[in-house]
Amino acid sequence: MDNFHERTVHDFGREWSRFDQAGLSDAESAAIFEQYFGVFPWSSLPPNPVGFDLGCGSGRWAKLVVPRVGRLHCIDASPEALDVARRNLTGAPNAFFHHASVADIPLEDGSMDFGYSLGVLHHTPDTAAGIASCVRKLKRGAPFLVYLYYAFDNRPAWFRMLWRVSDVGRRVISRMPHGVKVLTAEAIAAGVYLPLARSAAMLEKAGAGVGALPLSQYRHRSFYVMRTDALDRFGTRLEQRFTRDQVRRMMAAAGLRDVIVSESAPFWCAAGARG
Repeated sequence: MDNFHERTVHDFGREWSRFDQAGLSDAESAAIFEQYFGVFPWSSLPPNPVGFDLGCGSGRWAKLVVPRVGRLHCIDASPEALDVARRNLTGAPNAFFHHASVADIPLEDGSMDFGYSLGVLHHTPDTAAGIASCVRKLKRGAPFLVYLYYAFDNRPAWFRMLWRVSDVGRRVISRMPHGVKVLTAEAIAAGVYLPLARSAAMLEKAGAGVGALPLSQYRHRSFYVMRTDALDRFGTRLEQRFTRDQVRRMMAAAGLRDVIVSESAPFWCAAGARG
């Protein structure tokens, strides 16, 4: 089993070709990077570590990792996405690119000093198997970082109900012709993401707590990020979501110990070390 969904991979290739992250400022990219990597144990890595980015997409995170490491293997099932990543990592001689799925990672088992996969494995048919495939590539004690869509298990019932309504829309929009899907996602970004995010920013400035408000996590983000994420969210056919406990269990079953799940957004980011 290749453990990838062909239409989803194709859609992401087109997404990253459209949103190659050239419109993302260095400051905003660094701020988002720190959110994802907040639980990653950089200090535990050996000198000049060798690791992998599973599902590298446009290379937006790899671009910030390569200056910190000896070698980074960028792996993606989409050749279009890899082309974008190569362009974004021009001038990074320690970045290497592989066209492969998570079930066929072209690295030796037990050979990597670290690995990460952000926003990818919840788009595979078998997320647990995907985590296990990544962990097999790690040396003993090497860390692995993963970001998986959360199941709103830390949100109230009304929030989960609101998501269920939006997910009906995703199932319809994700099957539209590509051009129509893009225009619909752009409309959602402009008509939903932007006003809710900016309203949350104004409420926060007035002293109100906004953490529980829908899309408040975008209150300090550019419209470029909102456009990218709206297409990501509503343009993807295969999406799975997991509770915090499910994330812990999958990581433990894959052979990771000392698992830490971030207490802050984005949910859920988690890191553990291969036992």
